Amino acid sequence: MKTGWYRLCHRASLGAAGAALTLAAGACTERDRLTYPDTGPGDAGPRTTIDHPGTDTTVQAGPAVFVVGYTKDADGVDTVYFETEGGVSNFQPFVGPRDSVRFGLPITTSGLSGAMITVRVFGTDRLGNRGDTAIRVLTVQ
Repeated sequence: MKTGWYRLCHRASLGAAGAALTLAAGACTERDRLTYPDTGPGDAGPRTTIDHPGTDTTVQAGPAVFVVGYTKDADGVDTVYFETEGGVSNFQPFVGPRDSVRFGLPITTSGLSGAMITVRVFGTDRLGNRGDTAIRVLTVQ
């Protein structure tokens, strides 16, 4: 079943009045279907990296532990999202047009001995593409 421009061009070529419509529609034989431009390398979302701690780790219960990293994208970072699971710390997303965003999250560990806290961070760029999620697991002693 053919749709779109093909059907329009095929019907336009059926009569004398169709010749005028074919000219108005353009080069129908070259556009049998709709095409979309290549989005190129910019279709990937922002890259998020957690620098500290460098790997999943065990931390002592007590004052806050900082999770530090950055999110960057050549198209511009629109929003950075922070998710925590297993702890008491919550963070609002960072919204602001920048090429890169450096973050430091104070994760509360006081009174959480034996808990596992999972921190997830990801960003979206100005084009709406979501990047991969950076994850760190903190085990509280």
